Amino acid sequence: MSFNTFAPTRRRFIQTSTAYGATLAAMAGAPGAALAQSKPLPFRYAYSAISWETNIEEAVRVGERLGFPGVEPFRHNIVNYLDKPLALKKFMTDHHIQMATCSNGGGPNFSGNFVDPAKIDQSVKDHINFARTFIAPFGYCKHFKMNMGPRPAGYDTNDEQIKRCADAMNRIGKETIKMGLKLAPHPHVNSLVQNQHEVDLLMKETDPAYVWLTADLSHLVLGGLVPMEVLTTYWPRLAAIHYKGAPTKLKGNRKVAVPRTGEDAGGHGWFRSMSGPDSGGVDFPAVQKYLIEKNYSGWVTLDYDASMIPKGSTMEALLAADKKYIIDVLKVDPKEI
Repeated sequence: MSFNTFAPTRRRFIQTSTAYGATLAAMAGAPGAALAQSKPLPFRYAYSAISWETNIEEAVRVGERLGFPGVEPFRHNIVNYLDKPLALKKFMTDHHIQMATCSNGGGPNFSGNFVDPAKIDQSVKDHINFARTFIAPFGYCKHFKMNMGPRPAGYDTNDEQIKRCADAMNRIGKETIKMGLKLAPHPHVNSLVQNQHEVDLLMKETDPAYVWLTADLSHLVLGGLVPMEVLTTYWPRLAAIHYKGAPTKLKGNRKVAVPRTGEDAGGHGWFRSMSGPDSGGVDFPAVQKYLIEKNYSGWVTLDYDASMIPKGSTMEALLAADKKYIIDVLKVDPKEI
């Protein structure tokens, strides 16, 4: 069954892009433009805890020192708190941090395979249970960001595999929305859903009442999607945004850029921080303006991992540099980060 009410046709993109361009022009030239941009930011920034492994406590302390209001761990980061989410919530609260969401991935007794028919039912059950027993008890989380597991043997997908994944997303999302959590799958290079056709088919086959989307700007570029096209086409279904750059040469790229195998297949070596060199594959100022214009109110997560840390530096230093970029380049009031 097709659920897509936002078919990504060329005509639709031209229409939405034209409207977007007109909006930005108006923002730039209108007498009230400066005032409009000085309004309170409708969203807040978080950062990924992935590089701290199981030391989620230090990840939270770093966020407090830097003044970030949110943190986004993976399941493996919080494995020591799986059975005591309220203890972690208290620790975060004591350090002035909220959990934006907690991604699937890692830890014991958990299936994340959505391509093997023999494993999908267990994966669905495990994700519903994780949302119910760990994320929902925090009380304030609004979405459940999740990756969609490995690509099939042989790498290339077929439509039936993506449709099975979509059916699983519908089953999970139907339950998580009862908990107040929008299910927000994350297209990711070298995962089951990575390219334009796979993303469009996933969105077509999932129910907008149950399934939304996490737009990671770097993974979109590396997978051959143009971020602004994804944002404008699927705006009503965007639940979360990840800021992460990509090589400048890939701006406007429309094919999968990463190799099919090896360490770089998942994007390592291709990711770029906002403040670092060669990050022009993503137009962060344009995305930022669009999010503000659309009054986006979810989290924007700096989804940085250990592969992005410059030699001899730390993740804390990298996040500090990109906080400066947010203030200096994106013109965000430090108090609103």
